[in-house]
Amino acid sequence: MAQSHHAGRRSIGAVLDELRADFPDVTVSKIRFLESRGLINPQRTPAGYRSFDEEDVQRLRYILTAQRDRFWPLKVIREALDALDRGLDPAGDSDQRPQVPKPEHDPAVPSARRLAEPAKPLRLTRAEVLKASGLSPAMLDALVGYGLLQPDSGGHFDAYALPIAAAAAALGSYGIEARHLRPFRTAADREIGLAQQVVAPVRGRDPERGELLTAEILAHGIALHTALVRAALRA
Repeated sequence: MAQSHHAGRRSIGAVLDELRADFPDVTVSKIRFLESRGLINPQRTPAGYRSFDEEDVQRLRYILTAQRDRFWPLKVIREALDALDRGLDPAGDSDQRPQVPKPEHDPAVPSARRLAEPAKPLRLTRAEVLKASGLSPAMLDALVGYGLLQPDSGGHFDAYALPIAAAAAALGSYGIEARHLRPFRTAADREIGLAQQVVAPVRGRDPERGELLTAEILAHGIALHTALVRAALRA
């Protein structure tokens, strides 16, 4: 029987020696049978010998454990292996099939609590916004004109203006002008309108609860927007 051919790879004999401590009934014929059914697919050396890497061995362990401990038929094992190959999470030692992973929380997406909580009260002058954000005076005026920034009656800007101004300044460095940012204002207004429409019945009975629900819906909307952008970038 051929021995391991490269570091990290094993011959079928070496794999048997490794597995027999946990699966004393495993045989060469068993491994060949599993290969014939398409459950494993080891590489072949130029001489035609099977060559197993660590992933092949772990796959064999999964199959043998599923047969011994869970009494899964080959059809179920094949479905589970396909699920794992497609990125689903293994179910550990339970009798469950691989599970769809829970959506990961994007730290860039604000929580409903963060959206609902008011920013630190600030009243910033035009000069202070320009200095803190890096905006040019012309860009700031354009953002006000397009409704992305809204000074109060005294000409002061609140704390929410700072991240808007900073983001606009960053985009401006790529040649993106204020007029190009109008769709963001329109989209934000539509999202807010949708959330407020849905929450209107609750807000009438409990304004505080209504405000939190609005923030929750908007947070999910931001998460949806982020997911759509990421999906499009991967396409």
